[in-house]
Amino acid sequence: MKEKLELLKLLADETRLEILNILLKEDSYVEKIACELSLTPATICYHLKKMESAGVVNCSRSQFYIIYSLNREIFDKPLFELIKKDEEIVDTEEKYKKEVISHFFKYGRLTQIPTQRKKREIVLAEILEQFVFDREYQEKEVNEIILRYHEDFCTIRREMIAFGMMTRDHEIYKRVK
Repeated sequence: MKEKLELLKLLADETRLEILNILLKEDSYVEKIACELSLTPATICYHLKKMESAGVVNCSRSQFYIIYSLNREIFDKPLFELIKKDEEIVDTEEKYKKEVISHFFKYGRLTQIPTQRKKREIVLAEILEQFVFDREYQEKEVNEIILRYHEDFCTIRREMIAFGMMTRDHEIYKRVK
């Protein structure tokens, strides 16, 4: 993030932006840029060295001159690439789910059925992971799987159907995608 901040600070200078506009048209050298901008070569050299250390421009030697060119890779990226953080952005929804699960499950068992709808849905989805898609379950099988997590298998089974997580058709249960 520090490098990105330095880059944005570097671009917040009128002289450097003018230099970048010149290099956008063609590669150039210090004296030519100084002449175009009516500045001293020392001033241009100072700005180009800062830009080179930030990776904004590249330089190469051609006989007696150092030719500067624009590092187009930086400018081909969208602006959001420059401002977004590099570290992994934690998905707040996923973080919330993990907190709910860790609060309501102890040693792999559901301690209580949450009263809040959103938390209940998260808990049910966690238990639902034990059921395979496109497989038919008898009610007894469903009860046995739920019983591993909580003794009130009837309520949990009904809630899974109410939330649309499972379907029931004459004692046959299926997990819904």
